[in-house]
Amino acid sequence: MNMLPLRSPYRAALLAALLLPLAGCDVPIPGLGPDPRALQREAEAKAIGGACRHALRGLEDCFTLNPKAAKAQVFAGWKEMDQYMRENKLEGTPSVLTQAKPPAPARRARDDADDERG
Repeated sequence: MNMLPLRSPYRAALLAALLLPLAGCDVPIPGLGPDPRALQREAEAKAIGGACRHALRGLEDCFTLNPKAAKAQVFAGWKEMDQYMRENKLEGTPSVLTQAKPPAPARRARDDADDERG
């Protein structure tokens, strides 16, 4: 005693009415979206590009200072920040890269202290 025959147009309409709302569902299905780590790396590279532009660095310098960052994303961030700065008439702040001096050996510091006492 089947209520609807297998090839009934009503059955097809009922099936479509039940499944079509699911097609527009925004609930992420695990495993089907992009890898979150890849999205994070792309966002970081874009942020690096924006920071380089704000620091008045050229793209080549930015690529050299950040060799692991994706160049396309760094460029996208640099370009986006450039457009933002031009629209809002912002001046960048030049970065000051300093090289850390290597610490003096501990033995030499003790020898200097002995010389001062004696």
